[in-house]
Amino acid sequence: MEYHVPVLLEESVDGLIWEQKGVYVDVTFGGGGHSTHILSKIQDQGELYSVDQDGDALANSDKFRTNKSFHFIDGNFRYLSKYLRMAGVTKVHGILADLGVSSHQFDTADRGFSIRFDGELDMRMDKSQGISAKQLLHDYKEADLVHMFSLYGEVKNSKTLAQEICRYRIDKKFETTADLKESAMRVAPRGYEMKYLAQVFQAIRIEVNDEMGALRDLLQQAESLLVKDGRLVVISYHSLEDRLVKDYMNAGNFSGKLTKDLYGNDLKPFQLLTKKPMLPTEEEYARNSRSRSAKLRIAVKL
Repeated sequence: MEYHVPVLLEESVDGLIWEQKGVYVDVTFGGGGHSTHILSKIQDQGELYSVDQDGDALANSDKFRTNKSFHFIDGNFRYLSKYLRMAGVTKVHGILADLGVSSHQFDTADRGFSIRFDGELDMRMDKSQGISAKQLLHDYKEADLVHMFSLYGEVKNSKTLAQEICRYRIDKKFETTADLKESAMRVAPRGYEMKYLAQVFQAIRIEVNDEMGALRDLLQQAESLLVKDGRLVVISYHSLEDRLVKDYMNAGNFSGKLTKDLYGNDLKPFQLLTKKPMLPTEEEYARNSRSRSAKLRIAVKL
């Protein structure tokens, strides 16, 4: 089975590469699909720094080691500026982020990301960092659970779900994904059970990995890292991510509202090249059903 089928591959890389001799960053290396295509475009003339905090992704980078243009960074992309400075890089020509979870992570039972397989309830991208999903479910107060499920999963009965989890953990431990599914199914809307479970798992995964905080950090660093005319290319998979990306590309902040300098000029660090997000074609969706919710936005540094 392929580690991960890259989504919107041609569209994202074509939007990224504008200077063949430039320095590019793929902040979500995964199985190396996007990185492979970037390397084919720059053809040893440019440099590519690929970032990933997942140990399985690190193993995938071995096959690129002989390519002199390729450099792998083992870490969380929220610290991108620091990692690049350590490599002697202060400016780049393009940054690509394919957010979310890889096919491999969903299909590996012991990671705890999938509702299809029973496995340890972990959900950490980097298993050496932070608290696991099972720790979170035992430690969070009811109000914190309500906030998490409502904000990150858009779960409509988040209070009912939080109460159920608090009841469940009195008598049993959350150890596996089956335990979480057993608890959540008790309050899942009839006829929408699978969608409900997907929302619940998404909310916990986002919280465990502080995905929204990491994305904010990355976007704010992009402004200072990119050269003039540099490209910021982001593929998102849910509305929270896409809203952050859209607002930052539009206004250089997360409110989405333009600010002005002392002379009344708009302070706008980026220009959107995609007025509306690019979506997968019907052909791509037929090949890869996980591309269904993907949205691609591309901005150029002014």
